Amino acid sequence: MTSRLLLLAATISSVAAQTPPEPKFQAITLDDKVQIGYGVAVADVDGDKAPDILLADKKQFVWYRNPGAAKANDPAAWQKYVLAENLTEKDNVCLAAQDIDGDGKCEIAVGAEWNPADTEKSGAVFYLIPPADRTQRWEPVKFPSVEPTTHRMKWIRFDDGSWALVLVPLHGRGNKNGEGAPVKVLLYRKPANPNAEWKSEVIAESMHMTHNFGVPTNATAFRGPAGRLVLAGREGLTLLRQGPKGWLGDIFVQNDGGQSASRGVGEVRLGSFPNEIGFFATVEPMHGNELVVYTAPNGPKQPIRRVLTDQLVEGHALACGDVLGIKSDQIVVGWRGNPEKPRPVGIKLFAPLDDKGEKWRESLIDDNGMACEDLVLTDLNADGNLDIVASGRSTHNLKLYLNETHPAK
Repeated sequence: MTSRLLLLAATISSVAAQTPPEPKFQAITLDDKVQIGYGVAVADVDGDKAPDILLADKKQFVWYRNPGAAKANDPAAWQKYVLAENLTEKDNVCLAAQDIDGDGKCEIAVGAEWNPADTEKSGAVFYLIPPADRTQRWEPVKFPSVEPTTHRMKWIRFDDGSWALVLVPLHGRGNKNGEGAPVKVLLYRKPANPNAEWKSEVIAESMHMTHNFGVPTNATAFRGPAGRLVLAGREGLTLLRQGPKGWLGDIFVQNDGGQSASRGVGEVRLGSFPNEIGFFATVEPMHGNELVVYTAPNGPKQPIRRVLTDQLVEGHALACGDVLGIKSDQIVVGWRGNPEKPRPVGIKLFAPLDDKGEKWRESLIDDNGMACEDLVLTDLNADGNLDIVASGRSTHNLKLYLNETHPAK
C-alpha cells in the first residue's frame, strides 16, 4: 500500500472513530394515567442520594421515588406520592426542585392557576414545606404577589453559593395578543422563615411574550455568549446577567418582524462543544417546527444560526447534555403534535459530527409514543450515563428512557 493510501486509510479510520455511537434506550412507562404532564423535574426528594422524578400534572404535584439502580427498569418499583393537589381552581403549570440549603433533600416551588387568556388575575405560586415524612402531603405557602400567566420557574445559583427562584410569565399584565405591558421576570429569595413573605425583584421586562428560559448547568464550563440566564420569547433571545447596579439585558437573537430568519423563540437550552465552546439550542417559533442551533465564534454580536430540522409539530421540550459520552453535548428535542391532529409526536436526539457544530446527525428516540410536553436529562440508575425523562400530553404518559448506549461505567 502506498503512503498516500495509508494516509487515506488512517484518515478514514480516524473519522470513523470519532463518529458518535447510535443512541440506544430502554423505554419504560412509569405512569399511563397522566392528565397533561405540564412539567418534569428531577431531584433527591427523600435524601437517599438517588434522584427522584417530580411531575406537575393538571391538578396534582407528584413525585416518583427512585427504587435504586437494580430496580430502575421496573415500573412497578417507582412508587408515586402526592406532594399537593387542587391548590387552585385552574390547572397547575410548572415546578422547580433543588437542594438549596445543602441538606441533601430538595426544596420545591410550584406554579398554578394557569389561564393564559387571563392576563390580569391568573397565576399563583407556592413554596411547599415538607413534613417529617416526605411521602405525606406538603404544606403550601402561597406567595402574596405574583404576575399573571406565571408559566416557567427555575432555581438559579449565584457566585456566592446562594439560590433564588426565577419566575417567567407568558404575558405581561393586561397584555392583549402580545401587545401592551411587557413581561416582568421576577426573582424571589427564600426568607429565613419560609412562611414569611417572599419578596420579588424585577430582573427583566423587555419582552411581550416569553415561553421559557435557560441557565448554565455549569457556569465555569459554559464559555459561549455570556449570560446567567437566557430568556426566550416572541422577540427572540435575551441574555440576562447581574451587574453591579442591577440586572442587564443583551439581545442575542432578534425577531425583527420577518426580516431575519428567527420568528421568535419558544424553548432554549445551553450546551457545550469540545474545548468548552458554548451554543444555544432553540425551538422556533413558540410551539414551533424548527430546531435551531446558535453559535458565536466571532462574538455574541454575530451569531450563526443553523436549522437542524423544520419537521417538528408543536416543539415543546428541549435539553442538552452528553448522552452518548462523546465529550460534546447533544440536543434532545420533543414535540407534542397538533391538538386537532395529535400525531405524529415523539423525541429525537441530534449529535454534532464535528467540534464546531457545523454538521449534525438525527436519531429517533420515541416514534409516536410520546406527545412530549417536557423532558429532562439525568442519570437515574447510577451507571454514569444520562437518561431521559419525558411527560406526554395527548399520550397521557410519563416515560423513562434508560440509556443503554454504553455499558455501565
